[in-house]
Amino acid sequence: MSVTVNHAKRAFKYRFYPTDAQAAELSRTFGCVRKVYNLALAARTQAWARQERVNYNATSAMLTAWKKTEELAFLNEVSSVPLQQTLRHLQNAFTQFFAKRAKYPRFKSRKTSRKSAEYTTSGFRFKDGRLTLAKMADPLDIVWSRPLPEGAEPSTVTVSQDAAGRWFVSMLCEDPAVKPLPASDAAIGIDVGLDHLLTLSTGEKVANPRHERRDRTRLAKAQRKLSRKAKGDGANRAKARRKVARIHARIADRRRDMLHKLTTRLVRENQTLVIEDLTVRNMVKNHTLARAISDASWSEFRSLLEYKAAWYGREVIAVDRFYPSSRLCSVCGTLQDKMPLSVRTWTCECGATHDRDVNAAKNLLAAGLAVTVCGAGVRPQRSSPGGQSATKQKTPRREP
Repeated sequence: MSVTVNHAKRAFKYRFYPTDAQAAELSRTFGCVRKVYNLALAARTQAWARQERVNYNATSAMLTAWKKTEELAFLNEVSSVPLQQTLRHLQNAFTQFFAKRAKYPRFKSRKTSRKSAEYTTSGFRFKDGRLTLAKMADPLDIVWSRPLPEGAEPSTVTVSQDAAGRWFVSMLCEDPAVKPLPASDAAIGIDVGLDHLLTLSTGEKVANPRHERRDRTRLAKAQRKLSRKAKGDGANRAKARRKVARIHARIADRRRDMLHKLTTRLVRENQTLVIEDLTVRNMVKNHTLARAISDASWSEFRSLLEYKAAWYGREVIAVDRFYPSSRLCSVCGTLQDKMPLSVRTWTCECGATHDRDVNAAKNLLAAGLAVTVCGAGVRPQRSSPGGQSATKQKTPRREP
């Protein structure tokens, strides 16, 4: 009797360099995808105003009718697969909206929206390590920076172009390497910050690389040059805009690489990881710290940590943001009245001297472990695989 093993799916992203003909075909596809998405969104919005519901099947029928009109006949020039996929994405966006997990879908902009197109198995051919998309005669020139899993067959392929003009292809494949790791008793508390990106309950501190600050001078110079260009679709302004985008991409790439390495290490070494449930969107409203908080990218760190924990059978616990982890003595439990940010070390009445961040990480770990033991005070705060939230009832508000 054979047993079928279902492995987790993982996206493998690579750069590629299209020919002029391929670039033109993909640019047309991006434009058609955006056009179909906006037409379908407009149709569904108008139907909603009439208190009617329009689903994916209805918009798919509309797409067939649009292709037969003289005005939208150009939709026939590109592969139909990405056009159908964008309707499915719109359907998912409305599903998230009706479930109150997202805002109402917005129209795609030619200048600011992400340029991408998704192909399912009927829209591409992958053979002997060569990927050929529908409506193209030649395979893409992909830079294989890392190998695909042995025998992997992509189920979907997403082609995109970023603001810096770089082309990427992302292939979704089953990865046998993504499986639960052996269970362990290791647990760790993680306190995020600005002076140090992370402080662990073990006492380890991870330096904040401040990627944006390192390129701030170059970025400011490029932005000044862009501001002096005449507004419009001129070539000079487009060139200046791409230069700014390349600097932003360089910053984002370095930050993402560092966060991937860091979260992978933490997940592999620990069974339970306890973090604080911070509302970053509110914290960046502080104009003094907004730039530094955005550069630290706490939200991306949490997102990476949670999905990798789900992959490898680990547990992420988020402690309520009002839990006074900085003001609570991790030795005797005494709660200090206040703890200004300028105070980095303090001594408790019991005689214990604490590093502010290490003490906070230890308290977060204790609060998270209390949840795993008794399950008390658990309430959902953020929808994510492999994550849960912990809170202490009637705890004082944490000082900023």
